[in-house]
Amino acid sequence: MGAWETWLADEAARRDAAGLTRRLRPRGADDDVIDLAGNDYLGLSRDPLVASAAADAALTWGAGAGASRLVTGTLSLHTTLEQELAMFLAQPAALVMSSGYHANLAAVTALVDRDCFIVSDGHVHASLIDAARLSRAEIAVTPHNDVAAVAALLDQRRGGRRCLVLVESVYSVLGDAAPLVELAAVCEEHDALLVVDEAHGIGVAGPSGEGLVRALGLAGLPHVVVTATLSKSLGAQGGALLGSPALVEHLVNRARPFIFDTALAPAAAAGALAALRLLRSAPDLPARVRSRVVGLADLLGVEAPAGAVLSVPMPSPQAALAAQAACLDHGVRVGCFRPPSVPDGISRLRVTTNAGVPDDAWQRASDVLLEVVHG
Repeated sequence: MGAWETWLADEAARRDAAGLTRRLRPRGADDDVIDLAGNDYLGLSRDPLVASAAADAALTWGAGAGASRLVTGTLSLHTTLEQELAMFLAQPAALVMSSGYHANLAAVTALVDRDCFIVSDGHVHASLIDAARLSRAEIAVTPHNDVAAVAALLDQRRGGRRCLVLVESVYSVLGDAAPLVELAAVCEEHDALLVVDEAHGIGVAGPSGEGLVRALGLAGLPHVVVTATLSKSLGAQGGALLGSPALVEHLVNRARPFIFDTALAPAAAAGALAALRLLRSAPDLPARVRSRVVGLADLLGVEAPAGAVLSVPMPSPQAALAAQAACLDHGVRVGCFRPPSVPDGISRLRVTTNAGVPDDAWQRASDVLLEVVHG
């Protein structure tokens, strides 16, 4: 066996011993398991209006956009989606791209370089971590949701360097909300830019699912930038950045993940647009998610999250996997957080609240979870 084969075998053995091996498990279109593992928080991915809009767009525009946005890939679908996203989130402008991961990479790498300073919350998503590393800026990681630590680091910056602060509005592991009002005030005081990933806020947080940034009155502030995904509450695929027209113009010209990537596929853009319009016309959907997640948290004896994802601590990776398998045996699919995906090293069941699950199925899933978690 060669050196690379030996290394791969050794790595696989270490993962197995630690209970951290991950495997792809394809599911069929007719899968009848109750899905509380995905991110379709509002149950819109299979809504007839959303699916029809996606199918019609594929028939009208084709399977793909055909090119990058700066060549011939910008479709009227993209610009309409950008306009309506910006309106819903009370932002001056928006830019849509192929994924939320790309949106975070684009925002960070286009705004800072090796002469800049990044302050990152210790629990941010891998896409923001990767973006910070790729930017080549100096990086400091603060304890989770520690506003004083952010302020202290910004106080210490040298030479008036441009500074970026990276946070999520609602964190996907613990499900807690960032202290955005306090962070925005600190950033304004220190002339820093606050980048807020609203992936788990849009469609869930705020009275109408408009996300925390708008709900807290921070939308449109020049020192607050929002990134988002179209693959969670909007049930489609893609990402977006929202902020000033000057910011969007800069990203169009400088963001490599935008410039060199094929544009978002028509079906995904149209599906996200239809889902956004449904969300605007059905403000009861976010309330339904909140009611369900609070009720389930109370049933399982854990703290209710600020978003739709409920994290249930497990004593070990192996215990988490066993609980996940037991749920599946009873017809309920839940997720599983294990190191290194969890920033605090604690394995958890990841239970996604879904407003689209019928009431009887939701009750059955709740009963299964109670039995598995508490026996």
